[in-house]
Amino acid sequence: MTVSIKREDIELLAPAGDWDCMRAAVANGADAVFFGVEKFNARARANNFRVDELPEIMAFLHSYGVKGFLTFNILVFEDELRDAKQLIDSCIDAGVDAVIVQDLGLVKLIREISPDFPIHGSTQMTITSPEAVEFTKPFDIERVVLGRENNLKQIRTIGEQAKLPMEVFVHGALCVSYSGQCLTSEMWGGRSANRGECAQACRLPYDLMVDGEQKPMGDIAYLLSPKDLAAIDIVPELIEAGVTSFKIEGRLKSPEYVANVVSKYRSAIDRYFEGDTTGPTKEEVRELQQSFSRGFTHGFLKGTNNKQLVEGTFPKSRGVYLGRVEKVLRDGVVCRIEVPLKRGDGIVFDAGDPTQKEEGGRVYDIRRQGVKIEGEAQEGTQLEIVPGRNDVALRRVHVGDRIWKTSDPALDKRLRATYETEKPYRVFPLRVKVEGRAGQPLRTWWTDVQKGTTVQVDSELLLEEAQKRPMDQAFLAEQLGRLGGTLFQLDSLEIDLQGELIVPVRELNRMRREAVEQLAGERPKPPVYVKSDVDVYGGAAMRTGAASPAADNRTEQTDALEVNRLGELAPLTSTAAQSGAAPGQQAALTSLCRSLEQVEAAAATDVAMIYADFEFIKQFPAAIETARRAGKPIALATPRIHMPGENGYHANILKLAPDAVLVRNTGALYYYLRARAQNPGAPFPQLIGDFSLNIANHKTVELFAEAGLDRMTPSYDLNIQQMVDLLGRADTSKLEVVIHQHLPMFHTEHCVYCTFISEGTDYTNCGRPCEEHRISLQDRIGMSHPVRVDEGCRNTVYNAIEQSGAEYVRNFLELGVRSFRVEFLEESADKVGEVLGLYRQALDGKISGTQVWRSLKATNQLGVTRGQLVK
Repeated sequence: MTVSIKREDIELLAPAGDWDCMRAAVANGADAVFFGVEKFNARARANNFRVDELPEIMAFLHSYGVKGFLTFNILVFEDELRDAKQLIDSCIDAGVDAVIVQDLGLVKLIREISPDFPIHGSTQMTITSPEAVEFTKPFDIERVVLGRENNLKQIRTIGEQAKLPMEVFVHGALCVSYSGQCLTSEMWGGRSANRGECAQACRLPYDLMVDGEQKPMGDIAYLLSPKDLAAIDIVPELIEAGVTSFKIEGRLKSPEYVANVVSKYRSAIDRYFEGDTTGPTKEEVRELQQSFSRGFTHGFLKGTNNKQLVEGTFPKSRGVYLGRVEKVLRDGVVCRIEVPLKRGDGIVFDAGDPTQKEEGGRVYDIRRQGVKIEGEAQEGTQLEIVPGRNDVALRRVHVGDRIWKTSDPALDKRLRATYETEKPYRVFPLRVKVEGRAGQPLRTWWTDVQKGTTVQVDSELLLEEAQKRPMDQAFLAEQLGRLGGTLFQLDSLEIDLQGELIVPVRELNRMRREAVEQLAGERPKPPVYVKSDVDVYGGAAMRTGAASPAADNRTEQTDALEVNRLGELAPLTSTAAQSGAAPGQQAALTSLCRSLEQVEAAAATDVAMIYADFEFIKQFPAAIETARRAGKPIALATPRIHMPGENGYHANILKLAPDAVLVRNTGALYYYLRARAQNPGAPFPQLIGDFSLNIANHKTVELFAEAGLDRMTPSYDLNIQQMVDLLGRADTSKLEVVIHQHLPMFHTEHCVYCTFISEGTDYTNCGRPCEEHRISLQDRIGMSHPVRVDEGCRNTVYNAIEQSGAEYVRNFLELGVRSFRVEFLEESADKVGEVLGLYRQALDGKISGTQVWRSLKATNQLGVTRGQLVK
């Protein structure tokens, strides 16, 4: 055990979707609770709390010495900034201990409002390297929530290098995509995961297409559905890796789940500091599985094992594996059970196809060779399991079917008893000091040891000489220690009495009650933060100097743009809108290419810059040579993710001396900014921020501009009205809008190639099938979505259908945008030339955006959707 680690250094952080969950968390040992209110959090489907409940919530938590963190972990759109400020004001006033934030523009706004209000960087900031942590430090973010993809070695490295408290998920559902980098719900349903509305497309079945042919997969259909994270057995390793906060996922889960998981991790952490290394019992693991489990895994904490991460046979909670059907009886089944079972438990029969209706219900009876068993049957017993009448159609149950124990009412009842009680959930130690002499009041000092608060309570009656039994240590300990039903218990008593003295017991009782009342009243008091009243579009926000001088004029223009219910912009009538870019200021068209053939085709057009986004860095030199030969500037794209030890990739990019770098994460951005600062005056590529930086409001534009980005790409989460709102406030000279692309939906550490067409478990032993084959995932409507691999063996699943924003080009021109990007995926050289030619004509005002869209639809067999800009 590392000597420097103390019990008080470790925080157990629990989820709360409602009041019962919050009570369950406190009652079972949470040090802190994270929760959301009705707006601005990444669990829009949870019950959540109301803003006006914040004072009550924080008073309740602080009474028990528990911290409360508000989840503000979504992107904030331009027209929401004023509401966002109001919520932050409410959090400051209520004494919220921290807000968990995704949007860096919101971070900027919070720091304009308050220099000391605590901010935690959400896992949706995609912080996975020491450099990404360093990028947050100028904004005084006091804690970061690391990506779920970081392993123990990387966590230790980040902690040692960045020296900022780290919060890590230890239990609950795993997102297959990097948090903050999933656009699937956005693409298919207009329900953004970055807005708390995840549609769980990763839990759907897919067919695996290899080189255009469907690969038979048997009962494996859920190719992107990970098992659930459970790190209960590696708590010591996490502590010694430097994890500060152990975070439990589950704001959509039940209070019984919260009570169960929190109590188990509380025990595991406490055992570590007591020197007990035995780990969780088999029963503890079963109870965790019983509350919710798709099967348990360490996720990526112990390193990447793709086959353990995704089994692929079912996408939902199964509970505990009970056994297999050995025989089907007239009224039940025979099974040798692998876990205890009793009447009333829930079961389900698994025939290997969860897309079909499954038989399940309550256990009505259990028998051994026809004899009814009372109580609980233990594991290893061969039983006749009789389901409740009318629960199960036994004709649909077969020998060999797996049986899962889906619920345990007795366990749920025991868990509810922990928080459905009138007794205090916790008691805290009191240190009491007593002084007195005859003829003077009895003086007492009561100290709340945990909080460090001391109150003095004196007797109203004077001390007298005792005629019979004087007050002594035992007598006072008994009278002052009568604290049942309060938040306190007597821990120590110090007495300094001159002579044999007495006051009436009723006076001691009054003093005790008064002291407890005062101390209990101190506990809920909120911390006090510095707070300024700023306008999100003025005051401190405008003094940053990053906004364009023309912002106010553009804002007046956007006031006239209204989106009707079909998502179409009202037509603009200005000269600029009718004829394309203003005279002498032709709009730039850029092209992102993913093959050398595409680079060659783009270089033959009038594009202002070519972006090379190749799977392997060894392909970059040929792209640079092609662009240079054509006299075209070229930018090299970084991977979406930046892990510890991956700076060599970026050093190689700088050695290649491109004209620009397309930067896709804050870790890489910090690396390039530092490299530029270390070589002042030397030639250095332009730094262009990509969509994955999640820029959704002008505050974020300002922050990245101040940090050192030369240009940046707005988030793909913006629909047309939200884009218009952003462009009306931001410095559009800093922005480049993507108007044509295959949306990158999932970006994941889970490798589909390794898992399903290789015998290996990770990049070290998979045999690199990605270099020989092309995979796509075919959905339920027959669309095949390409899966591509990057240098770090991470997968991106692209939408099968291209999307176009051509119909809004003139609106964007009117609002001052002068750089537009077209992105390609698998298009031929001829197709690249054709598409770029159409967009060039649209930018020049020679054809309409609608004509572009119709032309593309006519020449592409999959068709082109208008994409995320319309909702």
